[in-house]
Amino acid sequence: MTEPEAKTNETVVTITVDGSPVTVPAGGTILDACNAAGVSTPTLCYGPTLTPVNACRLCVVEVEGSRTLVPSCSRPAEEAMVVQTDSERVQHSRKMLLEFLDTGVDLSQTSELGSDSLEFWAAKYGADSARYGDQPQRIQEDIRIQDNLYIRDYDKCVLCYKCVEACGEDAQHTFAIAVSGRGFGARISTEFDVSLPDSACVYCGNCVAVCPTNALQFKTEFDLRSDNNWREEEQTVTRTVCSYCGVGCNLELHVQDDTIVKVTSPADHSVTSGHLCIKGRFGWQYVQPTITVKQ
Repeated sequence: MTEPEAKTNETVVTITVDGSPVTVPAGGTILDACNAAGVSTPTLCYGPTLTPVNACRLCVVEVEGSRTLVPSCSRPAEEAMVVQTDSERVQHSRKMLLEFLDTGVDLSQTSELGSDSLEFWAAKYGADSARYGDQPQRIQEDIRIQDNLYIRDYDKCVLCYKCVEACGEDAQHTFAIAVSGRGFGARISTEFDVSLPDSACVYCGNCVAVCPTNALQFKTEFDLRSDNNWREEEQTVTRTVCSYCGVGCNLELHVQDDTIVKVTSPADHSVTSGHLCIKGRFGWQYVQPTITVKQ
């Protein structure tokens, strides 16, 4: 009896990224291939648990045969595709996008220094927003502190839409927030710009979890940063299971000085996909009842 002929593996595709062949699962994106190849790619509106909205265009790459640059976060990888991630066109496009962002938001204030911060990428591509004028139009709005759970700092908001997506169809289905206004006046807002307690917000905190610039911050983190006492490098992160119900959501407890300072959830967990409810994300005070939050 002869052996059956081996079937061709149709579950993967192979593309070329910066001259090197890369294999990814069928249905994967160019960004997946870049990550598999170890190519660092700047992203802003992309999130592993969110539907790509193609809002920022910071992850664009050059695909052979394509007239325009394509967003790597949403473009499916196709067999024999040839991709350049650091061509002159790609560098020029990313540089201009970062300059445009910096005209409305001070990129040096949007996140901690690091290899994935907007400030890092702006320096890498030589972005200089002063080319568009020496007086950038910042929002310059007071930080909104309307409760003891999280704050909103629109001076750091880059309109990536990730919080809107997390509040909407991708996670919570509350639809409490959306983009309001146009041009430099555009910002994330509740309906009729009412305060958070008066809005449809259910305080799940999923918007805070996906914010890439700290425009949304846990109130506990904001207080520690205001006191110059936020020491992330000294914090420990412990995974546990939420104790409030039987769903089995996993929590990541961020602890500093033997005190829980915030709670997140792993994006790769099959139950939560990084999302939580108000109890899981903010209901940990019973562990340390003597800790108070600044009013």
